[in-house]
Amino acid sequence: MRLASSRATMQFYMTPLLLLLALLVCVSASVENGKPAQSRFVEVVEEPKSSFNSSMADRSNDDWNEHAVDNPEEIASLVDTSIRNSSARRELGYFSCATGNPIDDCWRCDPQWQRHRKRLANCGIGFGRNAVGGRDGKYYVVSDPGHDDPVNPRPGTLRHAIIQDRPLWIVFKRDMVITLKQELIMNSFKTIDARGVNVHIAYGGCITIQFVTNVIIHGLHIHDCKPTGNAMVRSSPSHYGWRTMADGDGISIFGSSHIWVDHNSLSNCADGLIDAIMGSTAITISNNYFTHHNEVMLLGHSDSYTRDKQMQVTIAYNHFGEGLIQRMPRCRHGYFHVVNNDYTHWEMYAIGGSADPTINSQGNRYLAPNNRFAKEVTHRVQTTGRWRHWNWRSEGDLLLNGAYFVQSGAGAAASYARASSLGAKSSSMIGTITAGAGVLNCRFGRQC
Repeated sequence: MRLASSRATMQFYMTPLLLLLALLVCVSASVENGKPAQSRFVEVVEEPKSSFNSSMADRSNDDWNEHAVDNPEEIASLVDTSIRNSSARRELGYFSCATGNPIDDCWRCDPQWQRHRKRLANCGIGFGRNAVGGRDGKYYVVSDPGHDDPVNPRPGTLRHAIIQDRPLWIVFKRDMVITLKQELIMNSFKTIDARGVNVHIAYGGCITIQFVTNVIIHGLHIHDCKPTGNAMVRSSPSHYGWRTMADGDGISIFGSSHIWVDHNSLSNCADGLIDAIMGSTAITISNNYFTHHNEVMLLGHSDSYTRDKQMQVTIAYNHFGEGLIQRMPRCRHGYFHVVNNDYTHWEMYAIGGSADPTINSQGNRYLAPNNRFAKEVTHRVQTTGRWRHWNWRSEGDLLLNGAYFVQSGAGAAASYARASSLGAKSSSMIGTITAGAGVLNCRFGRQC
Protein backbone atom coordinates (compact mmCIF):
# COMPACT_ATOMS: atom_id res chain seq x y z
CA MET A 1 0.00 0.00 0.00
CA ARG A 2 2.82 2.38 0.82
CA LEU A 3 4.46 1.68 -2.56
CA ALA A 4 1.23 2.33 -4.40
CA SER A 5 0.67 5.52 -2.44
CA SER A 6 4.24 6.69 -3.10
CA ARG A 7 3.86 6.06 -6.83
CA ALA A 8 0.59 7.94 -6.91
CA THR A 9 2.17 10.89 -5.10
CA MET A 10 5.14 10.93 -7.50
CA GLN A 11 2.81 10.80 -10.49
CA PHE A 12 0.77 13.66 -9.00
CA TYR A 13 3.85 15.93 -8.90
CA MET A 14 5.53 14.73 -12.09
CA THR A 15 2.62 15.20 -14.45
CA PRO A 16 2.50 19.04 -14.20
CA LEU A 17 6.29 19.20 -14.46
CA LEU A 18 6.26 17.13 -17.65
CA LEU A 19 3.51 19.34 -19.10
CA LEU A 20 5.50 22.47 -18.22
CA LEU A 21 8.65 21.02 -19.82
CA ALA A 22 6.74 20.19 -23.01
CA LEU A 23 5.31 23.71 -23.13
CA LEU A 24 8.75 25.28 -22.77
CA VAL A 25 10.12 23.11 -25.59
CA CYS A 26 7.25 24.16 -27.87
CA VAL A 27 7.69 27.85 -27.06
CA SER A 28 11.43 27.64 -27.64
CA ALA A 29 10.90 25.99 -31.03
CA SER A 30 8.31 28.56 -31.96
CA VAL A 31 10.60 31.48 -31.08
CA GLU A 32 13.52 29.93 -32.94
CA ASN A 33 11.41 29.38 -36.04
CA GLY A 34 10.06 32.93 -35.81
CA LYS A 35 13.47 34.60 -36.17
CA PRO A 36 14.02 36.22 -39.54
CA ALA A 37 16.82 34.56 -41.41
CA GLN A 38 19.89 36.73 -41.65
CA SER A 39 20.29 35.67 -45.29
CA ARG A 40 17.14 37.63 -46.18
CA PHE A 41 19.21 40.82 -45.92
CA VAL A 42 20.78 40.98 -49.36
CA GLU A 43 22.19 43.85 -51.33
CA VAL A 44 19.69 43.50 -54.18
CA VAL A 45 16.71 41.22 -53.72
CA GLU A 46 15.12 39.55 -56.74
CA GLU A 47 11.58 38.50 -55.95
CA PRO A 48 9.19 36.66 -58.30
CA LYS A 49 5.74 38.06 -58.94
CA SER A 50 4.22 35.09 -57.12
CA SER A 51 5.56 36.39 -53.81
CA PHE A 52 2.84 39.06 -53.69
CA ASN A 53 0.10 38.18 -51.26
CA SER A 54 -3.18 37.25 -52.92
CA SER A 55 -4.89 40.58 -52.26
CA MET A 56 -2.07 42.47 -54.00
CA ALA A 57 -1.89 40.08 -56.92
CA ASP A 58 -5.59 40.51 -57.62
CA ARG A 59 -5.43 44.28 -57.82
CA SER A 60 -5.11 46.25 -61.02
CA ASN A 61 -2.85 49.28 -61.21
CA ASP A 62 -5.94 51.48 -61.13
CA ASP A 63 -7.07 49.85 -57.87
CA TRP A 64 -3.74 50.64 -56.22
CA ASN A 65 -4.34 54.33 -56.78
CA GLU A 66 -7.82 54.37 -55.25
CA HIS A 67 -8.45 56.87 -52.51
CA ALA A 68 -8.92 55.59 -48.99
CA VAL A 69 -12.71 55.44 -48.97
CA ASP A 70 -15.58 56.61 -51.14
CA ASN A 71 -17.39 57.89 -48.04
CA PRO A 72 -15.12 59.65 -45.52
CA GLU A 73 -17.43 58.59 -42.68
CA GLU A 74 -16.31 54.99 -43.22
CA ILE A 75 -12.90 55.68 -41.68
CA ALA A 76 -14.39 57.53 -38.74
CA SER A 77 -16.76 54.66 -37.99
CA LEU A 78 -13.80 52.30 -37.58
CA VAL A 79 -11.84 54.48 -35.18
CA ASP A 80 -13.43 53.32 -31.93
CA THR A 81 -13.10 49.66 -32.86
CA SER A 82 -9.47 50.14 -33.80
CA ILE A 83 -8.67 51.83 -30.48
CA ARG A 84 -10.45 49.11 -28.50
CA ASN A 85 -8.51 46.39 -30.30
CA SER A 86 -5.14 48.11 -30.18
CA SER A 87 -3.96 46.54 -26.92
CA ALA A 88 -4.48 43.02 -28.18
CA ARG A 89 -3.14 43.76 -31.65
CA ARG A 90 0.08 45.30 -30.45
CA GLU A 91 0.70 43.11 -27.39
CA LEU A 92 1.22 46.25 -25.32
CA GLY A 93 1.25 44.22 -22.13
CA TYR A 94 4.64 42.86 -23.18
CA PHE A 95 6.33 45.67 -25.06
CA SER A 96 4.78 48.82 -23.59
CA CYS A 97 7.11 51.54 -22.33
CA ALA A 98 4.11 53.29 -20.75
CA THR A 99 4.93 56.63 -22.39
CA GLY A 100 1.36 57.22 -23.54
CA ASN A 101 2.53 57.35 -27.16
CA PRO A 102 0.78 54.33 -28.70
CA ILE A 103 3.11 54.14 -31.71
CA ASP A 104 6.28 54.05 -29.63
CA ASP A 105 4.75 51.84 -26.96
CA CYS A 106 4.03 49.34 -29.73
CA TRP A 107 7.66 48.58 -30.67
CA ARG A 108 10.38 50.65 -28.98
CA CYS A 109 10.81 48.57 -25.82
CA ASP A 110 11.67 45.41 -27.71
CA PRO A 111 15.50 45.08 -27.48
CA GLN A 112 15.35 42.85 -30.58
CA TRP A 113 13.52 45.44 -32.66
CA GLN A 114 16.04 45.03 -35.51
CA ARG A 115 15.00 41.37 -35.85
CA HIS A 116 11.35 42.40 -35.88
CA ARG A 117 11.48 45.51 -38.07
CA LYS A 118 8.27 44.76 -39.91
CA ARG A 119 6.25 44.90 -36.69
CA LEU A 120 6.37 48.66 -37.17
CA ALA A 121 3.77 48.29 -39.93
CA ASN A 122 1.28 47.10 -37.30
CA CYS A 123 1.82 50.16 -35.09
CA GLY A 124 0.18 52.84 -37.20
CA ILE A 125 -2.51 55.18 -35.87
CA GLY A 126 -4.83 57.74 -37.37
CA PHE A 127 -6.09 58.01 -40.91
CA GLY A 128 -2.92 56.44 -42.34
CA ARG A 129 -2.94 53.50 -39.96
CA ASN A 130 -3.58 50.94 -42.69
CA ALA A 131 -0.41 51.79 -44.61
CA VAL A 132 1.53 48.52 -44.74
CA GLY A 133 4.48 49.78 -46.77
CA GLY A 134 6.76 46.91 -47.73
CA ARG A 135 5.62 44.59 -44.95
CA ASP A 136 4.70 41.78 -47.33
CA GLY A 137 7.95 41.89 -49.30
CA LYS A 138 11.61 41.14 -48.77
CA TYR A 139 14.34 43.34 -47.34
CA TYR A 140 16.52 45.51 -49.55
CA VAL A 141 19.78 46.87 -48.13
CA VAL A 142 20.95 50.22 -49.49
CA SER A 143 24.75 50.11 -49.60
CA ASP A 144 25.64 52.87 -52.08
CA PRO A 145 24.90 56.49 -51.09
CA GLY A 146 26.38 57.93 -54.29
CA HIS A 147 26.18 57.21 -58.01
CA ASP A 148 22.68 58.64 -58.33
CA ASP A 149 21.54 58.01 -61.89
CA PRO A 150 17.92 59.24 -62.23
CA VAL A 151 17.25 57.17 -65.38
CA ASN A 152 19.32 54.01 -64.86
CA PRO A 153 19.78 53.69 -61.09
CA ARG A 154 22.53 51.38 -59.91
CA PRO A 155 21.60 48.33 -57.77
CA GLY A 156 22.34 49.04 -54.12
CA THR A 157 21.17 52.67 -54.30
CA LEU A 158 18.05 54.05 -52.66
CA ARG A 159 16.65 55.09 -56.04
CA HIS A 160 16.99 51.54 -57.38
CA ALA A 161 15.11 50.23 -54.34
CA ILE A 162 12.15 52.60 -54.35
CA ILE A 163 11.24 52.21 -58.05
CA GLN A 164 10.75 48.43 -57.94
CA ASP A 165 7.31 47.02 -58.72
CA ARG A 166 7.22 44.68 -55.73
CA PRO A 167 6.85 45.33 -51.99
CA LEU A 168 10.19 46.02 -50.29
CA TRP A 169 11.29 46.89 -46.76
CA ILE A 170 14.30 49.14 -47.39
CA VAL A 171 17.08 49.41 -44.79
CA PHE A 172 20.60 50.88 -44.84
CA LYS A 173 23.98 49.19 -44.46
CA ARG A 174 25.64 52.12 -42.68
CA ASP A 175 25.43 55.85 -41.98
CA MET A 176 25.19 57.88 -45.19
CA VAL A 177 24.34 61.22 -46.77
CA ILE A 178 22.37 60.82 -50.00
CA THR A 179 22.39 63.79 -52.38
CA LEU A 180 19.95 63.22 -55.22
CA LYS A 181 20.36 64.76 -58.64
CA GLN A 182 16.59 64.65 -59.20
CA GLU A 183 13.52 63.98 -57.05
CA LEU A 184 13.15 60.45 -55.71
CA ILE A 185 9.90 59.07 -57.21
CA MET A 186 8.55 56.24 -55.05
CA ASN A 187 6.59 53.20 -56.14
CA SER A 188 3.79 51.56 -54.13
CA PHE A 189 4.27 49.22 -51.16
CA LYS A 190 7.60 50.51 -49.90
CA THR A 191 8.98 51.16 -46.43
CA ILE A 192 12.10 53.29 -45.97
CA ASP A 193 13.39 52.29 -42.53
CA ALA A 194 16.54 54.09 -41.35
CA ARG A 195 16.47 52.86 -37.74
CA GLY A 196 19.91 51.96 -36.38
CA VAL A 197 21.87 54.20 -38.75
CA ASN A 198 22.15 57.92 -39.46
CA VAL A 199 20.77 58.64 -42.95
CA HIS A 200 20.42 62.12 -44.44
CA ILE A 201 18.64 63.00 -47.68
CA ALA A 202 19.96 66.48 -48.29
CA TYR A 203 21.40 69.13 -50.61
CA GLY A 204 19.52 67.93 -53.71
CA GLY A 205 16.18 66.52 -54.77
CA CYS A 206 14.03 64.86 -52.11
CA ILE A 207 11.04 62.49 -51.91
CA THR A 208 8.00 62.44 -54.23
CA ILE A 209 5.05 60.11 -53.53
CA GLN A 210 2.89 60.44 -56.64
CA PHE A 211 -0.15 58.35 -57.66
CA VAL A 212 0.90 55.44 -55.43
CA THR A 213 -0.30 53.81 -52.23
CA ASN A 214 1.03 52.16 -49.07
CA VAL A 215 4.25 54.01 -48.27
CA ILE A 216 5.97 54.27 -44.86
CA ILE A 217 8.88 56.67 -44.33
CA HIS A 218 10.64 56.29 -40.99
CA GLY A 219 13.82 57.58 -39.43
CA LEU A 220 15.28 59.95 -42.04
CA HIS A 221 16.97 63.32 -41.72
CA ILE A 222 15.49 65.35 -44.60
CA HIS A 223 16.87 68.83 -45.07
CA ASP A 224 18.21 71.41 -47.51
CA CYS A 225 16.09 70.04 -50.35
CA LYS A 226 16.52 71.91 -53.64
CA PRO A 227 14.29 72.47 -56.69
CA THR A 228 15.06 69.98 -59.45
CA GLY A 229 13.49 68.98 -62.75
CA ASN A 230 13.49 69.57 -66.48
CA ALA A 231 15.06 66.15 -66.73
CA MET A 232 14.28 62.48 -67.30
CA VAL A 233 13.55 60.49 -64.13
CA ARG A 234 12.67 56.81 -63.73
CA SER A 235 9.58 55.94 -61.65
CA SER A 236 9.48 52.15 -62.19
CA PRO A 237 11.62 49.45 -63.84
CA SER A 238 9.60 49.86 -67.04
CA HIS A 239 9.00 53.61 -67.15
CA TYR A 240 10.89 56.88 -67.11
CA GLY A 241 9.77 60.24 -68.36
CA TRP A 242 10.31 63.97 -68.47
CA ARG A 243 9.80 65.77 -65.18
CA THR A 244 9.05 69.46 -64.99
CA MET A 245 10.42 71.53 -62.13
CA ALA A 246 9.87 70.21 -58.61
CA ASP A 247 9.48 72.84 -55.90
CA GLY A 248 11.99 71.44 -53.45
CA ASP A 249 9.64 69.92 -50.86
CA GLY A 250 11.06 67.56 -48.29
CA ILE A 251 8.23 65.08 -48.91
CA SER A 252 5.66 65.75 -51.65
CA ILE A 253 2.49 63.59 -51.56
CA PHE A 254 0.51 63.91 -54.79
CA GLY A 255 -2.67 61.92 -55.56
CA SER A 256 -1.67 59.14 -53.14
CA SER A 257 -3.25 57.26 -50.25
CA HIS A 258 -2.32 55.16 -47.21
CA ILE A 259 0.83 57.11 -46.38
CA TRP A 260 2.59 57.16 -42.99
CA VAL A 261 5.46 59.58 -42.24
CA ASP A 262 6.90 58.81 -38.80
CA HIS A 263 9.94 59.78 -36.66
CA ASN A 264 11.75 61.93 -39.22
CA SER A 265 13.63 65.19 -38.68
CA LEU A 266 12.87 67.82 -41.33
CA SER A 267 14.22 71.33 -41.84
CA ASN A 268 15.25 74.06 -44.26
CA CYS A 269 13.86 73.04 -47.63
CA ALA A 270 13.19 75.26 -50.64
CA ASP A 271 9.39 74.93 -50.43
CA GLY A 272 7.40 72.88 -47.89
CA LEU A 273 8.70 70.26 -45.49
CA ILE A 274 5.66 68.04 -46.16
CA ASP A 275 2.97 68.83 -48.75
CA ALA A 276 -0.06 66.65 -49.53
CA ILE A 277 -2.18 67.71 -52.50
CA MET A 278 -4.29 66.62 -55.49
CA GLY A 279 -6.72 64.21 -53.85
CA SER A 280 -4.27 62.57 -51.44
CA THR A 281 -5.89 61.01 -48.37
CA ALA A 282 -5.52 58.42 -45.57
CA ILE A 283 -2.33 60.05 -44.28
CA THR A 284 -0.68 60.05 -40.85
CA ILE A 285 2.17 62.44 -40.02
CA SER A 286 3.48 61.45 -36.59
CA ASN A 287 6.45 61.78 -34.22
CA ASN A 288 8.36 64.13 -36.53
CA TYR A 289 10.56 67.05 -35.48
CA PHE A 290 10.20 70.17 -37.63
CA THR A 291 12.67 73.07 -37.36
CA HIS A 292 14.07 76.11 -39.22
CA HIS A 293 11.54 76.57 -41.97
CA ASN A 294 8.96 79.06 -43.22
CA GLU A 295 5.98 77.25 -44.81
CA VAL A 296 6.08 73.95 -42.97
CA MET A 297 3.14 71.90 -44.22
CA LEU A 298 0.51 72.37 -46.94
CA LEU A 299 -2.53 70.07 -47.03
CA GLY A 300 -4.71 70.75 -50.06
CA HIS A 301 -3.80 71.91 -53.55
CA SER A 302 -5.85 75.08 -54.05
CA ASP A 303 -9.15 76.66 -53.05
CA SER A 304 -10.64 75.65 -56.40
CA TYR A 305 -9.47 72.02 -56.35
CA THR A 306 -12.51 70.39 -54.76
CA ARG A 307 -11.28 66.79 -54.99
CA ASP A 308 -9.35 67.57 -51.81
CA LYS A 309 -12.69 67.58 -49.96
CA GLN A 310 -12.12 63.86 -49.36
CA MET A 311 -8.70 64.44 -47.78
CA GLN A 312 -8.23 63.04 -44.26
CA VAL A 313 -4.94 63.65 -42.45
CA THR A 314 -3.84 62.89 -38.90
CA ILE A 315 -1.08 65.08 -37.42
CA ALA A 316 -0.06 63.52 -34.10
CA TYR A 317 2.79 63.53 -31.55
CA ASN A 318 4.98 65.91 -33.58
CA HIS A 319 7.22 68.64 -32.21
CA PHE A 320 7.07 71.93 -34.08
CA GLY A 321 10.30 73.51 -32.90
CA GLU A 322 12.71 76.37 -33.27
CA GLY A 323 12.91 78.55 -36.35
CA LEU A 324 9.40 77.84 -37.69
CA ILE A 325 7.20 80.62 -39.06
CA GLN A 326 3.81 79.34 -40.34
CA ARG A 327 1.70 76.51 -41.84
CA MET A 328 1.77 73.81 -39.16
CA PRO A 329 -0.33 72.92 -41.17
CA ARG A 330 -2.16 75.13 -43.70
CA CYS A 331 -5.33 73.25 -44.73
CA ARG A 332 -7.89 73.32 -47.54
CA HIS A 333 -11.25 71.57 -47.98
CA GLY A 334 -10.68 68.28 -46.12
CA TYR A 335 -10.71 66.85 -42.59
CA PHE A 336 -7.71 67.31 -40.33
CA HIS A 337 -7.11 65.83 -36.89
CA VAL A 338 -4.38 67.77 -35.08
CA VAL A 339 -3.81 65.82 -31.88
CA ASN A 340 -1.23 65.78 -29.06
CA ASN A 341 1.44 67.87 -30.78
CA ASP A 342 3.90 70.21 -29.10
CA TYR A 343 4.03 73.71 -30.64
CA THR A 344 6.96 75.51 -29.05
CA HIS A 345 7.74 78.03 -31.80
CA TRP A 346 5.97 80.01 -34.48
CA GLU A 347 6.46 83.55 -35.75
CA MET A 348 3.20 84.22 -37.64
CA TYR A 349 0.69 81.50 -36.71
CA ALA A 350 0.50 77.74 -36.15
CA ILE A 351 -2.61 76.45 -37.96
CA GLY A 352 -4.12 78.12 -41.00
CA GLY A 353 -6.59 77.35 -43.73
CA SER A 354 -9.03 78.36 -46.43
CA ALA A 355 -11.85 76.82 -48.48
CA ASP A 356 -13.84 75.47 -45.52
CA PRO A 357 -11.58 72.78 -44.01
CA THR A 358 -12.65 70.96 -40.84
CA ILE A 359 -9.91 71.21 -38.19
CA ASN A 360 -10.18 69.22 -34.98
CA SER A 361 -7.49 70.35 -32.52
CA GLN A 362 -7.29 68.12 -29.44
CA GLY A 363 -4.83 67.84 -26.58
CA ASN A 364 -2.07 69.98 -28.11
CA ARG A 365 0.30 72.31 -26.30
CA TYR A 366 0.54 75.76 -27.90
CA LEU A 367 3.27 78.05 -26.56
CA ALA A 368 2.84 81.48 -28.14
CA PRO A 369 5.81 83.66 -29.07
CA ASN A 370 6.55 86.79 -27.06
CA ASN A 371 5.43 88.97 -29.99
CA ARG A 372 2.03 90.25 -28.85
CA PHE A 373 0.83 90.40 -32.46
CA ALA A 374 1.42 86.67 -33.04
CA LYS A 375 -0.41 85.11 -30.09
CA GLU A 376 -3.24 83.66 -32.19
CA VAL A 377 -2.80 79.96 -33.01
CA THR A 378 -5.14 80.14 -36.00
CA HIS A 379 -5.20 82.07 -39.26
CA ARG A 380 -7.95 82.15 -41.89
CA VAL A 381 -6.48 82.92 -45.31
CA GLN A 382 -8.22 85.28 -47.76
CA THR A 383 -11.71 84.69 -46.46
CA THR A 384 -13.38 88.14 -46.36
CA GLY A 385 -15.57 87.04 -43.45
CA ARG A 386 -16.76 83.73 -44.91
CA TRP A 387 -14.98 81.65 -42.27
CA ARG A 388 -17.50 81.84 -39.45
CA HIS A 389 -19.28 78.65 -40.53
CA TRP A 390 -16.05 76.62 -40.89
CA ASN A 391 -15.78 73.90 -38.29
CA TRP A 392 -12.60 74.63 -36.34
CA ARG A 393 -12.52 73.60 -32.71
CA SER A 394 -10.07 73.41 -29.83
CA GLU A 395 -10.71 70.70 -27.27
CA GLY A 396 -8.42 70.06 -24.30
CA ASP A 397 -5.58 72.15 -25.76
CA LEU A 398 -3.07 73.78 -23.41
CA LEU A 399 -2.66 77.45 -24.38
CA LEU A 400 0.44 79.11 -22.90
CA ASN A 401 2.03 82.58 -22.91
CA GLY A 402 -1.16 84.24 -24.13
CA ALA A 403 -1.87 81.82 -26.98
CA TYR A 404 -5.49 81.73 -28.13
CA PHE A 405 -7.41 79.60 -30.63
CA VAL A 406 -10.28 81.24 -32.54
CA GLN A 407 -12.98 78.61 -32.92
CA SER A 408 -15.74 78.73 -35.51
CA GLY A 409 -18.64 76.77 -36.97
CA ALA A 410 -21.74 75.17 -35.52
CA GLY A 411 -19.80 72.16 -34.23
CA ALA A 412 -21.59 69.67 -36.49
CA ALA A 413 -21.05 66.19 -35.06
CA ALA A 414 -20.81 64.54 -38.48
CA SER A 415 -18.09 66.93 -39.59
CA TYR A 416 -15.94 66.34 -36.52
CA ALA A 417 -16.51 62.59 -36.76
CA ARG A 418 -14.80 62.69 -40.15
CA ALA A 419 -11.95 64.66 -38.55
CA SER A 420 -11.44 62.23 -35.66
CA SER A 421 -8.94 59.43 -36.04
CA LEU A 422 -7.78 58.41 -32.53
CA GLY A 423 -8.39 59.15 -28.88
CA ALA A 424 -6.56 62.25 -27.66
CA LYS A 425 -4.39 62.07 -24.55
CA SER A 426 -4.37 64.82 -21.94
CA SER A 427 -2.31 67.85 -22.92
CA SER A 428 -0.48 67.44 -19.59
CA MET A 429 1.24 64.39 -21.13
CA ILE A 430 2.63 66.23 -24.18
CA GLY A 431 6.18 66.43 -22.80
CA THR A 432 6.35 62.65 -22.41
CA ILE A 433 4.46 61.78 -25.58
CA THR A 434 6.63 63.95 -27.85
CA ALA A 435 9.97 63.50 -26.06
CA GLY A 436 11.21 61.17 -28.80
CA ALA A 437 9.96 63.22 -31.77
CA GLY A 438 12.30 63.15 -34.76
CA VAL A 439 14.94 60.59 -35.66
CA LEU A 440 15.57 58.12 -32.83
CA ASN A 441 19.00 57.03 -31.64
CA CYS A 442 18.42 53.30 -32.08
CA ARG A 443 21.19 50.76 -31.43
CA PHE A 444 21.06 47.09 -32.26
CA GLY A 445 20.44 44.84 -29.27
CA ARG A 446 19.02 47.66 -27.13
CA GLN A 447 15.65 49.24 -26.61
CA CYS A 448 15.28 52.03 -29.12
